[in-house]
Amino acid sequence: MADNNLQSIVDELAERLRRSVAIDDPSIRLLAASRHFGDEDELRIRSVLDRSIEPAVSDKVFAHGTSGWTSPGVVEVEGALPRLCAPIRCNGLLLGYLWLIDENGGFGEDVVGAAAVAAERAGTILYRELLVHERSKARHEAILRELVSPDAESRARAVEDLRAEQLFSDDTARLTVLAVQLTAGSSAQDVAFEAAVEDGVRAVIDDVALVVVNPSRAWILLAGRRELSRSLVAAVAERVTGRFARLSAGGGRLVFGLGTTVPRLPEVVRSYQQAFLAARVALLVPGIGDIARWGALGLYELLMKLPVDDLLDASHIPALTALEREDNHHVLTDTLSQFLHHAGNIQRTADILCIHRATLYQRVKRIEQITGLSLDSGDDRLTLHLGLKLRELAAAHRDHFGAG
Repeated sequence: MADNNLQSIVDELAERLRRSVAIDDPSIRLLAASRHFGDEDELRIRSVLDRSIEPAVSDKVFAHGTSGWTSPGVVEVEGALPRLCAPIRCNGLLLGYLWLIDENGGFGEDVVGAAAVAAERAGTILYRELLVHERSKARHEAILRELVSPDAESRARAVEDLRAEQLFSDDTARLTVLAVQLTAGSSAQDVAFEAAVEDGVRAVIDDVALVVVNPSRAWILLAGRRELSRSLVAAVAERVTGRFARLSAGGGRLVFGLGTTVPRLPEVVRSYQQAFLAARVALLVPGIGDIARWGALGLYELLMKLPVDDLLDASHIPALTALEREDNHHVLTDTLSQFLHHAGNIQRTADILCIHRATLYQRVKRIEQITGLSLDSGDDRLTLHLGLKLRELAAAHRDHFGAG
C-alpha cells in the first residue's frame, strides 16, 4: 500500500477484486470510494454524488442490525443490488462500513476474507483519526466555554487561544451562535441529543462550525465571511431534529435560538446570551415556532432578560387576578387578549372570536368593571397587555420547570 489512508485501502482492494469498493462512516456518509468497474447501481451513484444516502434508505440498512455486526454479512435493500457489508471496528467501537456490490450472485470466501482484512486496516486508521478528533474537539470545547464565561479575563484568554488555533481565516467577520435546547430528556436521550447536534453541524460546508454540547443543551458557533443565511440555519435545525427523532424514537422536543451576528470574537458572548434567551422564548411560547431569532421577538426580548423570580413576581397583576377570579371559563380573559392583540379593533376582534360586535362591547364593559381599568386608556391597555404576557410566560415556566 502506497500510503496508509482510506483511499489507498479502497483503491487497492478494488483493483485486486475488480469490484468497486466504498467506505462509509457509522451514519452511512461516504468517506472514500474507488473507481467503478461497471457494477455500480443507482444507490452507489447517489452516494458518491451526495456523499450520503437518504434517511429512509439508511433506516432500511440499519434494520438488518448492521450496527451490531462484528463480521461481514449481506445487506439487501429494495431497489438496489445486494451488498457485502464489512463492519469497520477497532477497540470495540463501530467506526464505519466497507461495501462491495454483488452483481454476480454472491461472494466467495476469498472476497469476504479480503473485505474483512481491509475493514480491519481501515478500523486502525479511523480509530487513530477519532482519537485526534476527540482531543481537538475537547480543546475547542474548553476554549469556547471560556469564550462565554462571566469572567472577562477568561474570555480574553479564550480569544487569544482561538486565534492561536487559526480556526478562522483573516476575513472571517461574521460570528453567530445557534443554541439548541432539549425540552425533556432521559440519559438515553442525552446521548441521542449529542449525536444529533454533531450531525447537524455537517450541514455547514462553506463556514466554520464549532460545537459545545451539554446534556439537554448545546450551542454552535457559526463563523463565515457572509451574513448567516436563513436557509443554512433551517438546514442545521432540520438535520439536528431529524437525526434526534430517529435516534430517540420521537421523545422530547428540540427548540433553537439564534443570536445576532457579531463581528469580533470578544463579542460572541453577547450572541451566546441572546441565543439561549431566544431558545427559551421558543420553549415557553409555542406560537413562536421551533426557531426563535433574537431581534425578531419584540417584547419577549425585554421580558426574557428579567430574572426568573422577578418575572414570576411581576406576573401577579391585581387587575388580572380579579378578572381571573370572576372568569370561570376564561371567556373574558381570552376576549381581552384578542382585543389587545388586535390593537382594540372591534370588528377584527369580533371576527376572530366569532361573536357579534354588541357582544364584544358587553364583554369589554364587563372587563373594565372587574379590573377597574379603562380600555380607552393607553396606560391601562399597556398594563393589561404586559400583564397577560408576563402571566403567559410565568405559567409556561411553571409547566416546564415547576413552581419558582
